Parts: sequence; structure tokens; C-alpha cells
Amino acid sequence: MSDDQARGARPGPDPSAGGTRAWLIISVLALCGTIVSLQQTMLLPLLPELPQLVGTSVGGASWMVTATLLAGAVATPVVSRMADMYGKRRVMLLMLVVVATGSLVGGVSDTLPLLILARLLQGSGMAIVPIGIAMMRDELPSDKVPLAVAIMSATLAIGAGVGLPMGGLLAEHLDWHAIFWLPGVLAVGMAAAVRLVVRESPMRTAGTFDVLGAVLLSIALTLLLVAVSQGTQWGWADLRTVAAVSTGIAILLVWVPLERRVPNPLVDLRTAMDPPVLLANVVSLLMGFGMFVNMLVTTQQLQAPVETGYGLGQGLMESGLWMAPGAIAFGFMAPVSAAITRRWGTPTALVAGGLIMAGTYAARVFLSDNLAQVVLGSIVVSVGTAVAYSALPTLIMQVVPATESAAANGLNTLLRSAGTSVGSALVTAVFAASTVRLGEQLAPSPQALTAAFWLATGAALLAVVAALPLTRIPRLSPARAVPMQTLEQVAKGEVRSADGRPVPHAVVTVIGAMGEHVDWGRTDSTGTYSVGLAGPGNYLFVVSAPGWGPAAVRSEVGAEQRAPVVILGQPVVVSGQVLLADGSRREDVSVVLTRTEGGAAGLTRTDSLGLYAIPLVGVGQYVLTAVDRTTNDVATAALSADGRAQRVDLRLAPSPTARTKVPDQLGSLPSP
Repeated sequence: MSDDQARGARPGPDPSAGGTRAWLIISVLALCGTIVSLQQTMLLPLLPELPQLVGTSVGGASWMVTATLLAGAVATPVVSRMADMYGKRRVMLLMLVVVATGSLVGGVSDTLPLLILARLLQGSGMAIVPIGIAMMRDELPSDKVPLAVAIMSATLAIGAGVGLPMGGLLAEHLDWHAIFWLPGVLAVGMAAAVRLVVRESPMRTAGTFDVLGAVLLSIALTLLLVAVSQGTQWGWADLRTVAAVSTGIAILLVWVPLERRVPNPLVDLRTAMDPPVLLANVVSLLMGFGMFVNMLVTTQQLQAPVETGYGLGQGLMESGLWMAPGAIAFGFMAPVSAAITRRWGTPTALVAGGLIMAGTYAARVFLSDNLAQVVLGSIVVSVGTAVAYSALPTLIMQVVPATESAAANGLNTLLRSAGTSVGSALVTAVFAASTVRLGEQLAPSPQALTAAFWLATGAALLAVVAALPLTRIPRLSPARAVPMQTLEQVAKGEVRSADGRPVPHAVVTVIGAMGEHVDWGRTDSTGTYSVGLAGPGNYLFVVSAPGWGPAAVRSEVGAEQRAPVVILGQPVVVSGQVLLADGSRREDVSVVLTRTEGGAAGLTRTDSLGLYAIPLVGVGQYVLTAVDRTTNDVATAALSADGRAQRVDLRLAPSPTARTKVPDQLGSLPSP
């Protein structure tokens, strides 16, 4: 092995990672995901004893759980974007070191502030999961990606499920600090394995990291998640809860327009708002809700006293062991989900998973009388969740540029975490609202558990409704899905108008020498784009932009990784001539383009020949109106814009409702 290979460098195109090497990469990355997921629940068996162990209140001890959820939610979008920009392997190694550091701090601490710091550092490691998914996209042959991604996605549930009984075992037989030491030792070992096995991906997004966007989003997420996680304890009308929610929303309202203006946003909102990406994220949010309800309600059923009418009276260790089969089901279902994805497409897997979850939750309302029914119901819900969860990252990578795969999966994972937080808060509120008294203690009533099951059923059905439109998108069907190419370098180019001005928000699609799809990208506010390529060669760059005619350039891209500067031609316009009732031309007539759903889209005035032209900045339904301000004569026409230039002539006629002169307030629209 050369020195470069030992360091994991990638001086040139990586040979196809097939056979043993492919499974080695999958195993290492999946174990990394399992470790960071493991630490999420290992502490839970110790929660009843933590107040006494660290000298704090029950509320103070709960912050050790909240801190991990907060850190994971905040770190996931920020660190995922850093991975796209600075190297996925490098950032993954950094996060494994952060996890190990957090474990070290927790392993030697007995005070609450240091333990919360330790949990914050450990929780930030959750960003490793979307980074690992993106690395699989970059490193593995396309035929192995669906299964690999399914396995990596399943680690979120596998680690969480195994962590519960493992934490109980460690706390029972060893010093409680072992709950921190074990993930730390495993993180160090996996850092060494990543360094030896996984090479650095060549796929990187150019530009400068969006520091302000990262800070604002982190603050907003922290405030909102603190409100959600502490709202039940503080009270939903408490000043602290209201202040956290209102401030978080206010910061997001500032953050959104900022992200639309900066050249390299932390979250590309235009990509995130593409229908396939948006729907996938909605499904992720709802599935996260459904998954966490399964964990909370099943644990309640197992541990609650028999006197509640639904409880099985299991101990902490026993209930943890009975929860483990559901987590293991995630691992076993990964190949099944990958097979469904390959044969019927990712949307079908989402719909199937949601229907399994909804049907099982509805059945659990009536079939939760004994241990077998409770455990079987939990397992089947996990099966449905696994089928859907495993397909989500593959769907995301099918519809986003290769240079944004980590960031896009990071956002999807964030919304999944948000769903679990909302599920936890809502179910806790339902449990608190309907209780039964057992001696001096209160426990959730049977009606509360029934309500939680129906809420989860509704969330799963809503996820199915959100996923159904995806089944009608041709590029997501197995027959017409674009294969994920093995990409080796990133090329950077520009899109400009004929007079040299940058054209933002243009879409650049790259086609290979044999007509195969390679990658696509979107220009930023400076007209710059970045796309992944399969190495030096001759490529076709096809460009489209709202309000402009399409353009295509065939270009040779060499090792210097410079993509062509594409010059767009004339803008797409609706044009024509405005005539008077007698057929004569009319100068200085105002012509207005409005959207049928409301709002002006453009305006101008006719020239000396009665001619006008208004840019069409998007497809859709419009109304074109001409009005003569001196006579009040008007003319209207419906317009269906389909991305092509159109000619519409208008003939003015007296307006039957006009009684006064139209104010001279209509200006002219600057040319694009």
C-alpha cells in the first residue's frame, strides 16, 4: 500500500468499489451510524437515579436527554453542509473525535454542567448519519447504493433500540460512567477504521461557508426545540415557552430571505422547495412522529403497573429487552426496502411503509391485551418505519445535485428528528391530560394510549398522502429513474446573459458522451454553478432559466475542472401589438401581466407602433391586460405560459364599467 493510500488520499479516479471493499465501506459507515445512535438512549435507564448521582433535580437531569436531541438537531444541517464543502471523510473524522471527547468529559465528570456539555458533544455526532449516506453515494457502485443507504438509515433505529437494554446492563453491572466510556472507545476505534478504509470523496461544493446562516438557524432551532421539549414541564402558555417559540420563528423569518440571497446558502431553499424534496421532507417529519410514538407508547405499556388496565408490569431491563426486536427488525428490513426500491421505486416504498404503520397502529387500539400482542405490534410498526426510512435517503439523492447530497440528507434527518421531538411533546401532553390514580401516583389512562395510537395512525396516513404524488413523477419510477453515476470530480462554471450579466437560479444538466445523465446543479446569485463529473471528458451542458430561452454547450472538461461559461440568448417574452377599435395603432398604452392566483407579474407601455414585450419569468396561468389611460378602453386575454415565447395581439374596446380616467400610475418594466 502506498503512502497516499494509507492516508486515504484520492489522487485520481477511484476504481469501482466492488465486492469485499464495498461491503467493508458499508460496514464501517453503518457501525459509525450505530454508535452515534446508540448513545441517544443508553442514558435513559439511568434517568431515575441521575438526580441522586449528580445532585440535581428531576428537571435538571432531564436536560441531559434534551441536550443530546438539541445538539443533534442543530449540528445535522450545519455539519452536513460543511461535509459537502470541506470533505465528507474529513468532517466525519472530526465528528468522531468530538463524540469521543464528549464521552471523555462525561466519563470523568460528576457535576451536571459538565455532563450536559458531554451530552452536547455526543449529540452533535448525529450528523455522521447523513454524511455517511452521502459518502456511500460517492464511494459505491450505483447498484449497491440502495441497500447500503437502507442499512445506514436503519442505524438510527438499531442504535436507539439496542442502546436501551445495553445502558441498563452497564448501569447494573458497572459504574454508571461506563455509559459514557463505551461510546467513546467505540468512536475512537471507528475513527481509525474510517481513516483506513474510506477514501476522501472528490465531490465538494465550491464557495464560502454561510456562517451567518448557520448561526441564525442554530439559534432558531435551539429555541424552538427547547420550547417543544420543555413545554410540558414549563406549561405551553408559560412566558418562557411563548418567548422561545416567538423568537425562534422571528429568527427564521429573517433567515429565509437571507438564504435566498447569499451565493452559497447553508440550506438551498430552492432545491428544498422542489416538489420531490419538499414532499420527502414532509414524509420524514411525519414518519419521525410515528416512530417515536411507537417507542413511547410501547415502553409505557410494558412498564406500567397491571392495575392501569393496559400495563404489563415489566421491569426496566425486561422492557428494554422486549423493545430490542423492533430495532433489530430495522436491520432485517433494509434488504427488503432496497428490493422494493429497485423494483417499484422509492415512492412505492414510502407508501407501503406508511400503510403498514397506519394499519398496525389502528389494530393496536384493539389488540394490546398481552405481551405477545404489544411486542408484535411494536415490531410490525418498526417494519413499516424501516421500509419508509430506508427509501428516503435514496429518494433525496435521486432528486438533488451530487454536490448537495450530504446537506440535503442532513435537512431530511433534521426534520425526522423534529418529528420525534413533536411526537414526544404531543404524546407527553396527551398522557398528562388523561390520567388514572394508582395509590399516590398518577399514570396515563387507557384512553390516553388509545388517543396516542390514533394520532400515530393519522400521522402515518398523512405521510402516505404526501408520498402519493411522488409515485406520479416519472424520473422516480424504476423504469425511468436516472441512475446515480460514480462521480470523480467537481467542475465549476457560469451562466450569463448576452450582455455579460450573471443569470441566477438557472438549472444546468450535464449529459455524458453516451447520452447518460451525469449530474445537475443550480446557479447561485452570482450565476456560478458546480456539478459533479465522472472525470475529464467531453460533456453536454444543457441550461434553462426562468424567463430565458434554453441553451446547450458541448465542452471538453479537463483536469483543471473548469466547466464552460454558458451564454443564454434572448429572454422569453410575451409580445404583440395593441390596436384601437378601428384597427389603428396606439402609442403609450399600459400593458399589465397578472397571475390568475393574484399579483402583478410585469408591466410596460406600447411604443410608437403599438408594440409591447413583457418577460415571462415562470410557467403558469396569467391574464394580459391593455388599458388606454386617456379613453379608459381596455382589452384582456388569458395566457398559459409554458416556457416558450408567445405573441398576443390585443384590440381595445370601451370598458362598460369605467367611469373615471385611469390614474397615470403604471410605469414600465426594465428589460431583464
